[in-house]
Amino acid sequence: MSEHVEYEARTVRPYAVTGGRVRSARSDLPLEALVEVMPGAVASTGLTPEKRAIIQHASAGYISVAELSALLHLPLGVVRIIVSDLTDANYVRVHTSQPVEVNTGESPALSLSVLESVLNGISAL
Repeated sequence: MSEHVEYEARTVRPYAVTGGRVRSARSDLPLEALVEVMPGAVASTGLTPEKRAIIQHASAGYISVAELSALLHLPLGVVRIIVSDLTDANYVRVHTSQPVEVNTGESPALSLSVLESVLNGISAL
């Protein structure tokens, strides 16, 4: 196989895994988002090799989206789509560091000021 054909195969194949999709509902997952396998997912059948590999890597503990991309030798965008698909199918759960909304019944700015006051109070102890 010529070098050009091998390059094309490596370039096209990852996007064939996603059905040609370059975005998904959660395709903006942060690099540091942690993937956790849900109970029973490891025993699942009928998954693509890439989905199976993600579940296997994540079954030992939390693993980041970036680490999965490196381990699977797949572009980050492709891994984000596969992880999104696995999340939608309840095989994995994704944990991000995005701020959690605090419902105080007040405006978001007030919620932030309340949290800052609590942090300052704790720091003063």
